[in-house]
Amino acid sequence: MAMKRIGSQTVKMSNPPSIIGTASVVGPKEGDGPLKNYFDIILEDDLWGQESFEKSESKIQEEAIKLAITNANLSPKDIEYLFSGDLLNQIISSSYTARQLEIPYFGLYGACSTMAESLSLGAMIVDGGFADKVVCATSSHFSSAERQFRFPLEYGNQRKFSSQWTVTGAGATVLSSTGNGPYITYITTGKILDLGIKDVNNMGGAMAPAAIDTISQHFKDTGYTPDDYDLIITGDLGLVGKKILLDLMKKEGFDLTNNYSDCGIKIFDRAEQDTHAGGSGCGCAAVVFNGYIYKEMIKGNLDRVLLVATGALHSPIITLQGESIPGIAHAVTIDNLVV
Repeated sequence: MAMKRIGSQTVKMSNPPSIIGTASVVGPKEGDGPLKNYFDIILEDDLWGQESFEKSESKIQEEAIKLAITNANLSPKDIEYLFSGDLLNQIISSSYTARQLEIPYFGLYGACSTMAESLSLGAMIVDGGFADKVVCATSSHFSSAERQFRFPLEYGNQRKFSSQWTVTGAGATVLSSTGNGPYITYITTGKILDLGIKDVNNMGGAMAPAAIDTISQHFKDTGYTPDDYDLIITGDLGLVGKKILLDLMKKEGFDLTNNYSDCGIKIFDRAEQDTHAGGSGCGCAAVVFNGYIYKEMIKGNLDRVLLVATGALHSPIITLQGESIPGIAHAVTIDNLVV
């Protein structure tokens, strides 16, 4: 019998895993943004000494994982499982990173929802008694994602105002069966929603319905209300998706006006950095969570956070075939104190 399951899509941790170490590595543009003081490493250039953007992304993720383990006062041999993924074909950034680390590895693909997906599965593994220490991670790179999903940078195509800027960065979280928190206490796993949007330059619109569905179900399953959270933050809906979410959540009976934000909006200064609708990519939620949110929780400025990372589960080939864009959103509750 599923003793830890509550409601239709949520599990409550019996032995909430503790976050004992995090790390965030970002590119130069992200390092010039409003959250620059929260990141562990800011690169001077996007290649970081590598021959290609894809190899650079793998290095970024590897260094984030190593640093998170170091920050947890552990070594890679102490880690029992690595959960990670990215945006590139066959999740090459994560697999090539895992090749270097020699940690038992689960490769994940949730597009930009991967940080919450990895935290969800990692937490369930620890809570279930299958491991004591795991690492959850993900990454993205503006230049590698652009030439896979859109156009090579040399093409110089015009970007729509609804388009978002893929974050160059990686975040990693070490979860442990022991520790002083913050703790992962609830996980609400999302369902795929697809309302027929086909515009790859409107990721916020494509993913917002999934975020609305998951957040609403989380409140129904747990009995929490928006007021029970200091911060409810989506992965990367950007300006377009944020407006849709706020409007439709009110129709669902939940007013998020006072404590809702979006990682894609927080990471860049839209006016100064010309990122149009905001940030996106797996690295967006990853670096905002492992940098800004975690450190604000450690300071005591945030006590309970709902992280809702969102993903667009499409590919360039299927989009060219005229298919619409399925969206997914996974929600994770992080608490400073376990009640």
